[in-house]
Amino acid sequence: MHSVIENLKTRGFFQQCTDVEGLSKLMDEGPVTFYIGCDPTGPSLHIGHMVPFFAYRHLREAGHKGIALIGEGTARIGDPSGKTEMRKMLNYETLDANGKSIAAQLDRFIGFDGKNAWTANNKDWLASLNYIDFLREIGSHFSVNRMLTFEAYKKRLETGLSFVEFNYQLLQSYDFLELYRRYGNRLQIGGDDQWGNIVAGVDLIRRIEGAEVFGMTFPLVTTSSGEKMGKTEKGALFLDPAMTSQYDFFQYWRNIQDSDILRFLLMFTFLSAEECRALCAAGKNPNEAKERLAWEVTALIHGKEEADKALAGARAAFGGVAFSGIEGADKGAMPQKELSLSKFNAGYNVVDLFVDAGLASSKSEGRRLAEQGGAFVSAGGGELSAVGDVTALIGAEKLNKDGEIILRAGKKRYMLVRAK
Repeated sequence: MHSVIENLKTRGFFQQCTDVEGLSKLMDEGPVTFYIGCDPTGPSLHIGHMVPFFAYRHLREAGHKGIALIGEGTARIGDPSGKTEMRKMLNYETLDANGKSIAAQLDRFIGFDGKNAWTANNKDWLASLNYIDFLREIGSHFSVNRMLTFEAYKKRLETGLSFVEFNYQLLQSYDFLELYRRYGNRLQIGGDDQWGNIVAGVDLIRRIEGAEVFGMTFPLVTTSSGEKMGKTEKGALFLDPAMTSQYDFFQYWRNIQDSDILRFLLMFTFLSAEECRALCAAGKNPNEAKERLAWEVTALIHGKEEADKALAGARAAFGGVAFSGIEGADKGAMPQKELSLSKFNAGYNVVDLFVDAGLASSKSEGRRLAEQGGAFVSAGGGELSAVGDVTALIGAEKLNKDGEIILRAGKKRYMLVRAK
């Protein structure tokens, strides 16, 4: 088996391949052009989308050539895979804007050079398709009976599958055919929910071009507790800092379960497998490995400077372990909110304080937070203590000499409040 496939297996990426021995042989003969598609149904990718793009970088660094296909064409329909209902139709202007935003995010992560890594957009060949010609050339090669055996369609038949969505597999298969014709693309990679669509594309190229191409999928990542990867209290873990701050992004990784550390180090960093295992060796402090993971992933997505700031902010809230020469705990890197000093002077109701600080979305949520022992307040810059009385007033005496107070909601969410 080719070494790059072995590496993907070692790091937890490999799930299925249409012909792993055939793909290994092809890779032995020289660089293989491959692609991963991404529909711009929102303005930002989230970390779950990035699993195939981490694999993309491993493939590229092994000498293969990668295409990131921006699906502005297929997004006009929407992929039914993994969905219980039809996606909301977005106007073309929104899809174009989303496509540009996502391409820029991928460029920062991958570094497109136009030779070994580049983008394509399926709008270029799908938007002007003649429907009758498309049905004659492409649709005639698809069996409805076989399509209905794929898991994505079987699940949707229970809740309702529109004719528009039923066409999605034909369009994705046509993408593979176009990329084969334009760039000699021989491999499609993606999440395992795309297996049916990928296999259909492999079969289409065999039927039309008489060529052998390949498909490979990666597992849909969940945490040890069974939660979807990147799921947070605020929703998905987005790459856009306007949707998920760099600090919250860092904290997600810093607070993972111990049982997920090695698996996530292997998948979401480019540290060697040996170094990942050494960080998780028996007797090692798991918090050190979590902090290293958090810093590495944040640096990959947001840059080293932002990773350093997030690390400093986390140490201000939690304390921590040092690595890479980064020392200290800068409160200025923590999430911050400026609130009225006059309210502290008068006595700030604890529920109102957590709502105004953005740690509770409503007064009812703030009351539940306090009643369940999840509302913590610092005193003069000292230790945090729980405030369980929903009528409690937080006075100015709780502020430190700089007019600051630290709040914590639950175990993970912090806010540095500055009274002005």
